[in-house]
Amino acid sequence: MDFDAYAQTAVTLANLPADDPVDPAVAFGPDTRAAQEAGERDLVAVRRAGKRLRRVFELGASGRDAEAVDELNALLVAHPVQPHISGHDGKSWHVHVTGRGSTASAEHIAGAVWGLSVWLCENGSDRFGVCADEQCGNVYLDTSSNNCRRFCSERCATRSHVAAHRARKRAAAVG
Repeated sequence: MDFDAYAQTAVTLANLPADDPVDPAVAFGPDTRAAQEAGERDLVAVRRAGKRLRRVFELGASGRDAEAVDELNALLVAHPVQPHISGHDGKSWHVHVTGRGSTASAEHIAGAVWGLSVWLCENGSDRFGVCADEQCGNVYLDTSSNNCRRFCSERCATRSHVAAHRARKRAAAVG
């Protein structure tokens, strides 16, 4: 079972745009059955779950572990999981974590919540991050060897560092 992939699904859902329409290919993954089958109710459900998952990241990143765990436990109750043996795409038999329900969103959200829960238990919530780039704010899982990641991507890190460099140059020129 690839718990990291399930945890990355939680990142994807937490980073869905707050007010813009949800793109099923982004929420469920491009070329997936779930993206093709997702209806408006599924998109509302993943947006709602994404907001709650974002809260988990924010709590964990700010050192409020007990509150992050409480929120994850509430999500586990709201989106119960059940294992499912699957064999697809030429792969051998393997276990998926799915939701109890027939909707695309139920399965997707349950896997995301389960993956993030396992991630927290194995790595700690101090590995939850919120991008330090003021223009971004996306969440991420810190997989660095020394837990020093501050940005969700190289793009954000570069943008932030260039902006800081330019600000220093302007300040030096004025002073």
